[in-house]
This record gives sequence, C-alpha cells and structure tokens, in this order.
Amino acid sequence: MAIRNIREMGDSVLNKVCKEVKEMNGRTMDLIDDMFDTMYEADGVGLAAPQVGILKRIFVVDTTGEDPMVFINPEIIETDGEQRGYEGCLSVPGKSGMVTRPNYVKVRALDENLEEFELEAEELLARAILHENDHLDGHLYVERVEGELVNNSDLMAQEEEE
Repeated sequence: MAIRNIREMGDSVLNKVCKEVKEMNGRTMDLIDDMFDTMYEADGVGLAAPQVGILKRIFVVDTTGEDPMVFINPEIIETDGEQRGYEGCLSVPGKSGMVTRPNYVKVRALDENLEEFELEAEELLARAILHENDHLDGHLYVERVEGELVNNSDLMAQEEEE
C-alpha cells in the first residue's frame, strides 16, 4: 500500500467528471487500498479517486475509524431533510465552510467485489457520501459554501471560546 499525493483546489483533475468502473483488476484494488491509506494518513473521513488524480467513479468513506466503505459507480437515489454545518476537504487544506446538505441519503453502488448494495445514511455519513460523490462529478464543496471559507485554526479557537 502507498500514500498518494492529494490534489488540491486549482488542479484541473478536480473539475473533471469521472468515468465508470467497468471491471475490477489489480490496479483498481491497489488504488482502493492506497485511497484508504491516504485518507487515514491525512485524518480524513472520505476520499474520492480524483483527489489522488484518478478519474474513476470510486470513493471511500470511514466516519468512525472502524467502518471502511468503498463506493464504486455510486448513484444517489434519494435524499431528505436538511443539515447545516462546517465542512472541510483534504483538497482544500486548512479551510472550512458552512454547507447545507440533506440529512438523509440513500445510495446504490458497487463494493470492491463489484457487487451491488444500497445504503441509507444520516448525518455525518450522509454528508460524507454526498461530499465525496460531488467529487466524481467535478465539484468541490466550496461551490456550496454559504458565506466565506474560514481557516480551521480560527474555527477551532471559536469553538473553544463557546
């Protein structure tokens, strides 16, 4: 396994639509393993393939540190409710912004064995799935930010005061 370089905002690969995965092979399995290693090393809860320069419809998520999930060719089939909170991204280091997203999502995807599954998620997991899915269509969360981006250090200081 390897830690890959995370592409940052301004890199054109982050604005491109990813291609569907048609077959599983060793290179794709290595990519998935490397994505988990890279995400954990960067203290993230999700990572999409374009964030490491690969234009495939794959993302990984682990919001608890104990529940790694792979989503290949994901399709959002239902959303509901609303949640508003600060969101960050490994491709926009050191910054966060207020984003409103659905509080509930139902997604259909393939796992690493290319077997189809459906998952219903709420709150942080729903936010992470929707955030990573946006990457596959060439979108960054900064397009959804309400107001200004803030430095994470300023946000932490503000939270400590409250």
